[in-house]
Amino acid sequence: MKRVVHAACPHDCPDACGVLITIQDGRATKIQGDPEHPVTRGFLCAKVAKYLDRVYSPERVLYPMRRVAPKGPASLREGRAGTPVSSSFKIGERRASSPGHDGARTNEAFERISWDEALDEIAGRLRQIAAEYGPESILPYSYGGTLGALNGASMDRRFFHRLGASQLERSICSTAGEEGLKSVIGIKLGTEPEQFAHSRYIIAWGSNIHGNNVHLWPFIEEARRKGAKLVVIDPYRTRTAKCADWYLPIHPGTDAALALGLMHVIIKENLFDADYISRHTIGFEDLKARAEQYSPEKVAHWTGISADDIRKLAREYASERPSVIRVNYGIQRSDRGGMSMRAVTMLPCLIGSWKQVGGGLQLSLSGSFGLNKEALEMPELMQKALGRPARIVNMVQLGSVLNSLTGPPIQALFVYNSNPAAVCPDHNQVVRGLKRPDLFTVVHEQFFTDTTDYADIVLPATTFFEHKDLQAAYGHYYLQVSNQAMDPVGECRSNVEMFRALAERMGFEDECFHETVDSMIDRALASPNPRLKGITRNRLEREHGIRLNFTGNDESVTNHVATAAPGRPAERSAAASAAPFLPFAQGNFPTPSGKAEFYSEALKRQGLDPVVAFSPPDESRNGSKTAGFPLELLARKPDNHLNSSFANLPSVREMEPWIGDLEMHPADAEARGVRNGDRIRAFNSRGEVVLRARVDGSVPPGVVAARLDWARFSSGARNINVLTSEKLTDMGNAATFYSVCVEVEAFRA
Repeated sequence: MKRVVHAACPHDCPDACGVLITIQDGRATKIQGDPEHPVTRGFLCAKVAKYLDRVYSPERVLYPMRRVAPKGPASLREGRAGTPVSSSFKIGERRASSPGHDGARTNEAFERISWDEALDEIAGRLRQIAAEYGPESILPYSYGGTLGALNGASMDRRFFHRLGASQLERSICSTAGEEGLKSVIGIKLGTEPEQFAHSRYIIAWGSNIHGNNVHLWPFIEEARRKGAKLVVIDPYRTRTAKCADWYLPIHPGTDAALALGLMHVIIKENLFDADYISRHTIGFEDLKARAEQYSPEKVAHWTGISADDIRKLAREYASERPSVIRVNYGIQRSDRGGMSMRAVTMLPCLIGSWKQVGGGLQLSLSGSFGLNKEALEMPELMQKALGRPARIVNMVQLGSVLNSLTGPPIQALFVYNSNPAAVCPDHNQVVRGLKRPDLFTVVHEQFFTDTTDYADIVLPATTFFEHKDLQAAYGHYYLQVSNQAMDPVGECRSNVEMFRALAERMGFEDECFHETVDSMIDRALASPNPRLKGITRNRLEREHGIRLNFTGNDESVTNHVATAAPGRPAERSAAASAAPFLPFAQGNFPTPSGKAEFYSEALKRQGLDPVVAFSPPDESRNGSKTAGFPLELLARKPDNHLNSSFANLPSVREMEPWIGDLEMHPADAEARGVRNGDRIRAFNSRGEVVLRARVDGSVPPGVVAARLDWARFSSGARNINVLTSEKLTDMGNAATFYSVCVEVEAFRA
């Protein structure tokens, strides 16, 4: 029997694609984009297009496993330089019945056990550790392995709240940018992707749209066909930069300086919107005084962008209307990342571009969904366990947490939806902590990863084909139900079902641990958020993707331009002809003042600059901590992986031929006697990694770049995060992956 199931991609990407999965006799045989989704419109990114390779990979973890060998990568235990990706699986190969391997074959460090054995052992160890050290000696560790509302944050949070475990501050990716954005406009809202088709001037600021936000690209191309200009500001020559009308390479961590330089020109040349400023902003005079200090000549010194180009960019951005900025999280991964995002967010408020269809700014749109997260997560269960809130531990500083935290020390680590041994900064310190013989580590995963190399128990996890979920987005305004397409392979269980079973084994009798998936979706939708009014589970199951309601204080343009794509009749979808949403055309900023805040009393109370300012990151060419390490490192994410997800699939790795390279400018390579293709050693005070030099035009002088990979695929089982630091950003306590200085030399064994 053949059927087609509607689902939604839950991976950590703005697009949250509508997906169609073809099932034939219980097996998935095809994945394609849903052509009816008004934003993602029927095509998938290259990695998700190969998703059947992931679901049916012979490397899937299919059964619960218990460690029987010492902790650590097999390559190091056996004296090998690195573990190659398995080549036993041919691209497109499908195994009979379920994938067919017994799990133990793929990793001899583990033996197969039953779910009952696994749950008994985990529950017993957690009880023992809680009794001896207190429940806060147990730490959950998760992030964006799935952004599904249920499998991302529901039963798991209930479990750890009820247990009284330490709470994780989940800030490794986006919180600095989000806090900077909200410090100006109060909420994570912005320009919907459909409106980019009507823009005349588009700035991609630290945003590799073509690489990691690909469903925005057709709207930009439509705008360019009508005469729009695309400008890319990025220290790395990305795919998007190569397609731009104008590419401006910028020194890492200097985005706030550039934004202030643009404001200097806009204000000095009277290019701002005085009416919008007077009606809908506060602190303009303070901002004017601050911007006066940032002349284009001064800013040019910091940014590497000429004063003439700064003036040209400011004039064009303020004059070519509508103008829009797509800014991404790259700009916030430095010491002053929150202030950088704050500065960029001020620009559309200064010129009043929020008033126009195709104007404004987009970072994240996730603040619009307003699902009832408290009903899903039930933080009140902590009171039952502890009688107080549990302590909070920052995920960025996992290395220090595992090695140094006391009162109590972490004795158990429970990892799901994340691969911290690959993605955490200061990799060497993280590995030291994970290798502790007294640390009990459980990992719920789809594959054997860098982190399972240090696990005591590995539990098999489902893919999104194998469970049901509710899917919001941070790059568009459509909510979806992702339906379960097939039975789980092997003995895999979803996060929801695994934590439900573990709660039962722990003896938690609270009714919330028996709640069904459908009931949890209903709870999430039972929110006071007016944008969810009329959106029910039954309706989502019928219609698949529903645009949020923009009424009341939200501004919608009723006499609007059509938003259907060329060749796509608007009548095919009611959403395609929906009125464009202009969140701040009439102000309505949900800030303490009710206006866009060029001056923030809240930041002043936190000891931060209440206006905006630039100071160089400590680890940068103009910083104070660069002695001996003169090159700025960009620890980039590959275009075709998603953080560390997909990195182990041969069909996806084939699309990333430069994994393992350090990209250098010819001048920097020549000064060090390095030629293209040479093995080189990149190092700083935190560690070293051996890579291959790629001498090309992807980075400007003084900058080098390398791509994140699993450590197990690298020489010495180390990845680029041996060089990155645990230092936190100025706002949001996020990671500073792009404030890193290194030196490079030819490798000598």
